[in-house]
Amino acid sequence: MTETASAKPIPVTVLTGYLGAGKTTLLNRILTGNHGKKYAVIVNEFGEIGIDNDLIVESDEEIYEMNNGCICCTVRGDLIRVVEGLMRRPGRFDAIIVETTGLADPVPVAQTFFMDDDVRSKTELDAVVALVDAKHLPLRLKDSREAEDQIAFADVVLVNKTDLVTPEELATVEATVRAINPSARIYRTSRSDIDLSKVLDQGAFNLERALENDPHFLDHDHPDHVCGPDCGHDHSHDHDGHHHHDHDHDHHHDHDHGHHHHDHGPSPIHDVTVQSISLRGGEMNPDRFFPWIQKITQTDGPNILRLKGIIAFAGDEERYVVQGVHMIVEGDHQRAWKDGEKRESRLVFIGRDLDREKIERTFKACEAAQA
Repeated sequence: MTETASAKPIPVTVLTGYLGAGKTTLLNRILTGNHGKKYAVIVNEFGEIGIDNDLIVESDEEIYEMNNGCICCTVRGDLIRVVEGLMRRPGRFDAIIVETTGLADPVPVAQTFFMDDDVRSKTELDAVVALVDAKHLPLRLKDSREAEDQIAFADVVLVNKTDLVTPEELATVEATVRAINPSARIYRTSRSDIDLSKVLDQGAFNLERALENDPHFLDHDHPDHVCGPDCGHDHSHDHDGHHHHDHDHDHHHDHDHGHHHHDHGPSPIHDVTVQSISLRGGEMNPDRFFPWIQKITQTDGPNILRLKGIIAFAGDEERYVVQGVHMIVEGDHQRAWKDGEKRESRLVFIGRDLDREKIERTFKACEAAQA
């Protein structure tokens, strides 16, 4: 009685961001765009998304179908029930997008896709995407922890409404996002206009792909120097308005901007309480490392928003990749170390009230005895 081999799991993108950051605009682009894919968008309150009625083909109370094959439905009740309902519908989707309400903490939504076996067998968490309003972010960070958590937790951050701020303000906002989350990919957008391939199907939670797609998975701890308006960097914005000076680390030595503090200290906005701790070490002893990471996530779990790392184990020919959300940690061998690749262990924690000294010291203690 084996189940028929099901198609590969459907990627789930969790979309967060404050009211007014541009989520509705982005969702409407997905729901009505001419992208040739079928997306299922799960929203909290259907009424908030003004969808043009001409685009709706049919509706069965909670599910609205668009003429481009996408559907939109509301969560009235349990996310797991909604996802299971979607999975039973004929005509599979390319992806599911879950929108969290403005204030919502994205973590429980993400955890749903880790915790529920049934959901997990059919879907896989793909990435957490946060939209940030470039104009109002400083204010949001003053009055809400959630705004900060959304950024800290994200894999991709869209700094939206860039047309409403000066280059200086934009640089400050970007530096703040970077201070809260050194490893997110940041795109500048206006009116949430972005190539969907930059947002969907990122494989950020898939240990194999997280590194294939993003060779700089952990390289963001050489902080990007923050570009001022007169910076000589090439910020050529292509049509979707993103730029990526955060990924060309090979150029850093050309710039003597004096911004190379090797630790993300306090951010330009004093209300930020999230910190990141980047650890580097040699080859680890698995008998010490696994109990250590288990213990640290159990004791500090509530304060750890995300952790990710690549670990070299003594006597092990393969790189070991770990990712975590609060107390849930996953790890897997990823691929063989390449010839000439430096076998070092690197781990980044993003969270609050973390004891940097203790974490650094205990991590170091997991190293294999040096010959």
